[in-house]
This record gives sequence, C-alpha cells and structure tokens, in this order.
Amino acid sequence: MENKDKFKVALTVTLFAAVSIFFTNQYRKHRRQQKQHSQNSCYLKTEPKPQNTFKRVLADNCYSPFKHLKLTTTDSTTTTEEFVNLHPYKAEISALLERTEIEFEFFDGEFNLEMSDSFVWVETESHLQELAELLRKERVFAVDTEQHGLRSFLGFTALVQISTQRNDYLIDTIALHDVMGILRPVFANPDICKVFHGADNDVLWLQRDFHIYIVNLFDTAKACDVLSKPQKSLAYLLEMYCGVATNKMLQREDWRRRPLPLEMVQYARTDSHFLLYIANCIASELKQQDNENSACIDDKFHSVLEASRRSNVICLQLFAKDIDAAPGESAASSLIFRHFNDQGNVSSIFAENKDFVRRLCTWRDLMARVHDENLRYVLSDQAIVALAVKVPTTLTDIYNTIAQADIDVDSLDLNSSFQSPYPVVCSHLDDFKILFQDKMVEPDEIFQLILQRHLGPNGTCPLSIYNYALLTKSNMKLTNRLVSRRNGRRNAKQVTRKASRELFVQKFSCKSPVYHNCRIYANDGRLLCYCDHRKLEWYLRRDLAKLVDENPPAIILLFEPKGRPEDEGNDFYIQSKKNICVGCGEGNHYLRYRIIPACYRMHFPEHLKSHRSHDIVLVCVDCHESAHTAAEKCKRQIAAELGIPLYIRKVVDSSQAQGMSSASVLNLEEAGVSPLELRTSAMALLRHGTRMPSKRREELTQV
Repeated sequence: MENKDKFKVALTVTLFAAVSIFFTNQYRKHRRQQKQHSQNSCYLKTEPKPQNTFKRVLADNCYSPFKHLKLTTTDSTTTTEEFVNLHPYKAEISALLERTEIEFEFFDGEFNLEMSDSFVWVETESHLQELAELLRKERVFAVDTEQHGLRSFLGFTALVQISTQRNDYLIDTIALHDVMGILRPVFANPDICKVFHGADNDVLWLQRDFHIYIVNLFDTAKACDVLSKPQKSLAYLLEMYCGVATNKMLQREDWRRRPLPLEMVQYARTDSHFLLYIANCIASELKQQDNENSACIDDKFHSVLEASRRSNVICLQLFAKDIDAAPGESAASSLIFRHFNDQGNVSSIFAENKDFVRRLCTWRDLMARVHDENLRYVLSDQAIVALAVKVPTTLTDIYNTIAQADIDVDSLDLNSSFQSPYPVVCSHLDDFKILFQDKMVEPDEIFQLILQRHLGPNGTCPLSIYNYALLTKSNMKLTNRLVSRRNGRRNAKQVTRKASRELFVQKFSCKSPVYHNCRIYANDGRLLCYCDHRKLEWYLRRDLAKLVDENPPAIILLFEPKGRPEDEGNDFYIQSKKNICVGCGEGNHYLRYRIIPACYRMHFPEHLKSHRSHDIVLVCVDCHESAHTAAEKCKRQIAAELGIPLYIRKVVDSSQAQGMSSASVLNLEEAGVSPLELRTSAMALLRHGTRMPSKRREELTQV
C-alpha cells in the first residue's frame, strides 16, 4: 500500500513537473516570438543605411547643442555655452580680413578647358593621407561638396571634390567619414587659398561632419556680387567662361550611391575642375576694375580686397542645430497658423485639431531623429493636416488618409520611387493609436512614451550612433516637465514660449543693420538721400561719384541728377533712420514689417508700388506679433464689410464661369483647384514632365 502511495506521489510530481516544463517552454517560446516580432517590426532591421557604418558623428540627432572644435583651453571666465559658440580659427580669419594688400593667382601657365577622363577616387585612409601631403604643397585648390539630406535628419556630406591645377580628386566621405580630420590642417592653413562657389552651406557642412574649418577662402559667388554680374550661379559662370553646360538637376540625385554612375562623376568633377580657371578670370576682372577706379584719387573702394573680405567673412560662420523649445513645435505652429486660424475660429473643434497637429509634429520629429530620416520622409505636412482634420480611428483609415493626402499634393522633393506612406509610418502605425485615442495624455508624456517604446529596453527600433544620445542626454521636454512639477504648468509654458521667442529672434531677425545712413550729395553739395553701402559702391565703381567722407560714408555725384527730393515735396529720402524698433525702441533685434499687406499692394497702381520702402518699418519680435495680430483682424473686417474673400481658395477656368449664374459660379468654385495644387502640378510638369509616366503626366495636365 505504501508503495502504491509513493508511486502516486511520484507520478503526480512527475506530471506536475512535466506540465510546468511544458508551460515554461511555451511561455519562453512566446516571449521569443514577441521579441523577434518586436525587433523585426522596424524597417531599419532589413534596410541598412550607409551612415550607420560611421563609428563617430559630431552632430547626432539629440537635442543638445553642437560642440565645435576646441583648440586651446578656455579661461575660467568662459562658460560652456560661450565656448560652444567660439570659432577655433577666429584670430587667423580676422587677420585675413584686415589685410590691406592681396594678390590672387590661381594657376600658372595656360588652362586646358578640355576635361580629361582621368581622376583620382579616394576611398582609403592611406590615399587620403597622400592627398593631404600633396595639398600641403599647393598654393591654391578648388573645393565642392555633395550632400545627402532625404534619408538623414541633419544630412551628411556624401562626396568632396578637390581640384588642383593638375588633377581632380573625388573623396568618398562615406567610406572615410571617421578619418576626414586628416584634411583639417590643410583647410585651416591660412597660406593656402581654398576656392569655392557659394560656400555658405559648404562651410557649415564641413564643420558639422568633420570639424573642418575653412581659413583663407575665395568665393566666386561673392566676387560676382562685387562685380555686379547679372547672374552668379555656377552654371552661368561655367557657360560664360568655359562654354560648358551642366545639368544642375543631378544635384538632387542620391549621392550615397556606390559606385557613382558616370554621369554623376562627370557632374561632380565639373563643379570643381573649372573653378580655378573661373576664379582666375574673375580675379582679372576685379584687378581691372581696381585699375579703372585708381584714376579717381578720392576713390577708396578696392574690388579685390572687398571680394576677399566678403569671402572670408563666410568662414566665421558656425554650424548650429535648429532646436525647438519643444520637439516639432515650430512646425506645428506653422501648420496651425496656415490651416487652423481661418477667420479667427477658436472653437473646441479647432482646438482639438490643433492638439492633434502638435502631437503628430512631436511624433514626426522624434521618429525622424530615431530613424535618422528627413522630416518629409517620415510624414508630410499635408498628411499631418489631413490626419488632424479627419482623425481616423482605424489603422486602415490612417494609412489611406496619409496616402491620399500625399497623392493630392504632388511632392517635388521626393523621388517617384518612394511610395507614401513611407516606411517609418508603415513600421509604426500602432503609434497613432496613442496619438489619437489617449487624449488625456500630455504631449511631454507622449514624447517619453514613444521614446521608450522605440528605444527602451524592449524597443522596436535599433540603437544607432545617431539616436543613442536621445536616451542618455536630457531633452527639453523632460526639462519642461521638471519645471512644471516644481513651479506649476503655467511656468513651463512660459519657459517654452521664451525658448520659442529666442529661436524666432535667432532665425528671422536682421543679421546686420538695415539702415547704413550713407549720404549722397548732389554736385552742388545739397543732400539728395540716405542709402546703403551697395548703392554707394555702385556709383563709385562707375566713376559717377567720389568719396568725401568715411564715417559715415558719403559721396558727391559728378553729374547733375534728374530730380531732388525737396523739389518733389518728398522728405522721406533725406531723413536718417535708426536701426531700432519703431514701437518700443528695441535695438538688439528687429525685422522688417510691411505696413501695407501684399494682398492689397498687388492691386496698387505702379507709381505707388515703386515707393515700396516707404511702407517698411523695423519692429522687434514682440511688436511684430502685436502688429500682425491687429493687421489680420483689420483685414478680416475689411473682407467682411466688402464681401471680398481674403485669400484665393480655389482657381476656376474663367471660360467656364462666363455666362453662369452666381449660384453656379459658387458651385464651380467649390469644385475648383487650390493655388498650391495648381502651382505644384505646374512645377512637376516643368521639371519632370518628360520623364513622367504618360498617365501621371495627363493627370497633372488636367489640373
């Protein structure tokens, strides 16, 4: 009996153990399947990107400011924020700006305008070292860069072209991204002149990606400004001086491709190969202009020095990230202003729409940073507006709403091979449930929830060198939330508003004085007007005036002007103007404000349009906001009183509207096409019409 009991107990224990093992294995299998599904849910698992091979990036996608190269130890009085904005080569560039004599000579002997088939493709560290040694011996070389921005949040340099008098070098900066600092001493050498065309962006991109800073620059575009050329594009200069035609549409191609097609290689070489010859031609014209002006004893304008000064001023620029007070806030504000402020409507429906716009912009900003994608490649503006208006409830509706919105407004920025919705949306459609259904969740909580959902311990997205800092470094939303807990929600909003205001001031305020208060006198000594430096230079370059004072500058005309302001009863031009806000006197920042709105000015007679400067005043950001709000209110009142719509919402065929009743015309207007859709369709046909499928071309033609 005892044996039977023991057998039963043993059997029970065995069965229990077997069942436990079975369920444990099933649970583990289920967890593995869940984890595997989670890991495979993001498209990046199966779609590697070239930039993910970089071992180090200087500008990641977090919300921290960009840190520039540090050459010397800062003193104890320099704060961290001040250090971030210091240019490491400011002293060297300032010395170049103060030069009183300069001689440009960009090549020796004759230049062969026939571009050979030989060039050097640099893709290994040893080859880059050899190139650096070669460039150290050069007196001058030409540079150009090609960027990729569609599949990257901040963009990255995909190719650098360098041309000497003897050879062209194409540097594969994708393969050599981590060692491009080898070229830093060459670019920072003030004894070597670097020739660019339109270097404003190139200077910033090289800083952002490689901590390469340009010292001693000659920009052919700035030189064209000094010479007052009718055009200053590189395509124009290539055709004018070299007889070479180039297809600038290739600039929009995907420069990540390896190997590069022959057509793209040829385009890249052309942009740098002829630059030295073009620079030499322009330098000769600058010297000739100086020689012609030297006949005037009082003329103190030196074209060569001015071209050099304008070029090297570009070198002082510093790359900085555009950081909103809250993720996606500037984009949300722009969309709300354009689409949800109609007729001052502040109903609860509009308030809900605005909230959805903010949520979607926050999600888009975070997803773009996590996946290192361009905002447009994640979710388009028109898709955000469509989602906020319709508020779809099912994943299928969300998918279809996005697809239809992108079809309605044909995008010119994306290659036709990309189908909307884009992979980020398709991989993370479930996120929209959180955005649309959890209405009580605060935006900053959504940010943290989405961040942990995708980059947390069980996150669906792979960590990369671009998004890792989003987890390890504090973000502004988290900071705002801490402020909210400590000081109340109202203070957090004030912090956000202050940060938004500072960003607006930084981006849109005038970067230099608007009024130079330079004086122009008639040949009898009577004051004709106050003007800017450019107008003075125009007269001086043509020997139409001579300089009579330097501070502030003043010239006297060498001919009899047609009219004088006082004779016409117009004192506007003979009044000096201060660079301050006309409302409150703020002088640290200001922007131009047009008193007469463009929607009215376009209907003015020509003699009133010609005096456009009369209607422009300087206002600070705060006064601009007040003035704009008052102007919008006034425009709505005028529109209501006169029964004239403020904005054109639909464009109709005038031939169809003739002879129709007013009711029929209204119905026709409802079926019309928006000006934006009309414009984008026309631009698409002009740019890509010959390459479009016939069906798509016919659709756009019918718009």
